Amino acid sequence: MEKFTYAMSGVDISLEEKAVEGILSAIRFRRKGIGEHIGGHYAGLINFGEHVLAFCIDGVGSKIMVANEMRKWDTIGIDCIAMNVNDCICVGAEPIAFVDYLAMERMDPRIAKEIGKGLSRGAEMANISIVGGETATLPDMIRGMDLAGACIGYAEKSKIVLGDKITEGDVIIGLGSSGLHSNGYTLVRKILKEKGFSYSHKLGNKSLGDILLTPTRIYVKEILELLGNIDVHGLAHITGGGIKNLMRLNKKVKFVISDPMEPQPIFYFIQKEGKVEWKEMFQTFNMGMGLAVIVPRDEKDDAISILEKNSEAEVKEVGYVDKGRGVDVKKFKLHYE
Repeated sequence: MEKFTYAMSGVDISLEEKAVEGILSAIRFRRKGIGEHIGGHYAGLINFGEHVLAFCIDGVGSKIMVANEMRKWDTIGIDCIAMNVNDCICVGAEPIAFVDYLAMERMDPRIAKEIGKGLSRGAEMANISIVGGETATLPDMIRGMDLAGACIGYAEKSKIVLGDKITEGDVIIGLGSSGLHSNGYTLVRKILKEKGFSYSHKLGNKSLGDILLTPTRIYVKEILELLGNIDVHGLAHITGGGIKNLMRLNKKVKFVISDPMEPQPIFYFIQKEGKVEWKEMFQTFNMGMGLAVIVPRDEKDDAISILEKNSEAEVKEVGYVDKGRGVDVKKFKLHYE
């Protein structure tokens, strides 16, 4: 039986990583003083005197193609906001403002209004201002549409979270995802097409289409509360690249996932129907954990209590930091470097 991979569906993560390296290696100019780039991972950090500005950009990806086929566009705006603000908080910054970019093959005001509903709802959930945006009609370039956005946040310099404080013995706390969020849809759509599944196919009491359009969970409220009370050592948004995203925080330690969160049924469905190997699943999808929080062991109980009081997501201790490097998922005997 053919085994599906993300690369064979057209998305090669290793090539994307090399492309990023190529872009960065070609950038020579660096501004000094106010506006100087001073680090970051999920979001870039910019010197702004006693504070830093955090700046990031992301899009909804091919989840839009599901929305188009379902003719339901009122939730993908939430995804666009979520993918950005969840990155922003990972450097310890509070997201404050957002701009969107909507490109269409042919501009459709009705669809744009539906997208706007989701953007508005996402902005309310994240407590950010949408301060502008851009539209483009590109009939020679785009088939359908594309939706992306950029977010800016701020923090005091002394309170940024870069992962450099992560050390052996720290605890990893997981916050549950709402499902696929906005990653891996190229692979999912290929599997569904090859296996002859329609979006009306039922998985439990919901259709595949409704499950796939479940909005990305926003974690801003609970993380800001946590940052105000706990010495957080690291925050990882588990998006494209899956569990390997933890290595963006610190490459000098090993992140051990000893008790992973239980993936939603959609992940098992994808794995079974596509014969996708578990190692591929965990480096493509969030597998039930949308955000990982790393805290000192002696602050674990307080951190879990704060998160449980302020989050709609499941909160669970999923692992610990050990000597070595990379990421281990013990239950599935997986190791990534």
